[in-house]
Amino acid sequence: MARVLVLYGSTEGQTATIAERIAEVLVSAGHDSTLLHGNRVPDRFRLSEYDAAIVGASIHRGKHQRYITEFVREHADELNRLPSAFFSVSLTAAEDTDEARATAENLVTKFLADTGWNPDRTAVVAGALKYSRYGLLTRLLMKYVATKAGGGTDTSCDYEYTDWDEVEVFATSFARSLSTRDDG
Repeated sequence: MARVLVLYGSTEGQTATIAERIAEVLVSAGHDSTLLHGNRVPDRFRLSEYDAAIVGASIHRGKHQRYITEFVREHADELNRLPSAFFSVSLTAAEDTDEARATAENLVTKFLADTGWNPDRTAVVAGALKYSRYGLLTRLLMKYVATKAGGGTDTSCDYEYTDWDEVEVFATSFARSLSTRDDG
């Protein structure tokens, strides 16, 4: 059994929900998972208390949350020594085009290059349009973006694009890799 940190950054809550599901999969696989919001890391936090780590962040205005970027930069050496994984959540990942996939992957590549982290696996996960959580200007901007991308435009509704099967495959694969390390 591995002690796994699942650290995430979330603005409207979808990345938090994805991180929760990942933590549940890890527990179901027999691991001990600790779920932690990256903006609420306690002063006494020590990454050395964990056997593995999964970090997730969402994309806003072309960047992952600053506090997640800073956390990963600060802990890159330790993260590189541990079994680790990164998941990036964005609406771009919801678009089924080669261009959108390349954009989402490039944002992950840039994040990893900027932080010096080389996780064992990465995932690009489609997020959600949370109109109910946006202010007026953001709601109008997101409606405009959704119109161009073919997404949901009724601002009285929220739209979830996350492929939960893909999230579970990502988490299960990581959990199995930890079990293999424990057995070997």
